[in-house]
Amino acid sequence: MGQISLVRVYEATEGHPQHDEVAAAASGPDRPSVFLVDRVWPRGVSKVSLPFDEWVKDVAPTTDLRKWFGHDPGRFAEFSERYRAELDGDADGAAHVLVAAAKDRDIVLLYSAKDEEHNQAVVLRRWINDKR
Repeated sequence: MGQISLVRVYEATEGHPQHDEVAAAASGPDRPSVFLVDRVWPRGVSKVSLPFDEWVKDVAPTTDLRKWFGHDPGRFAEFSERYRAELDGDADGAAHVLVAAAKDRDIVLLYSAKDEEHNQAVVLRRWINDKR
């Protein structure tokens, strides 16, 4: 079973000190699969500066849920429940592709939220771990 790492998009882009580490990990022989898990492309980031394999925007929370949450830590518990329900309701979708990928290898989930503890990638990692 692979490990699931969370990396903020802005730490993985060219020019950031952690970019070389992420890029090296993404190009090695046992490299993890790197997935961008935001519905909207991260502001100020070019596609060529971000080392990723696939943009799985369909795995992100719906626009309505994302707007309701508004990155308010006080709403995180309910956001987590609602988002997990969305993931459970997508039986053959992108989320299950991530579950399958995480069974065989390490994966990296890229996200753009500023709050490292209260965001969709945290919930998604827990959900994937529960499913595999």
